[in-house]
Amino acid sequence: YLPFMILPLYANLVKLDDSLLEASADLGGRPLTTFMNITLPLSLPGIVAGSMLVFIPAVGEFVIPALLGGPNTLMIGRVLWDEFFSNRDWPVASSVAIAMLIVLVIPIMFMRRVQDSITEER
Repeated sequence: YLPFMILPLYANLVKLDDSLLEASADLGGRPLTTFMNITLPLSLPGIVAGSMLVFIPAVGEFVIPALLGGPNTLMIGRVLWDEFFSNRDWPVASSVAIAMLIVLVIPIMFMRRVQDSITEER
């Protein structure tokens, strides 16, 4: 999932105005101070977008954890698969699916509010 994180972050950093970094250096800002006060806050939308693009598919993944961790690895995607297809316990599987949906929707709503507040400030 590394490309899903790198691409939004790269797209955000490319749009960063170089004159801000030069102004910080001209005013005596150290590289770490420049990064923490200028680069990081301006790249937050890319970080949030990349995090969401990584988080959403990673939650539902069940093949890779099963292959890497074996049958004893407990991931929510694997639990959902087992309840639907192995145990045929549809009520429990539906409950797990709803819990997974809630876990995925909350960060998406938070990201949307952050983006709305950023666009209102501009």
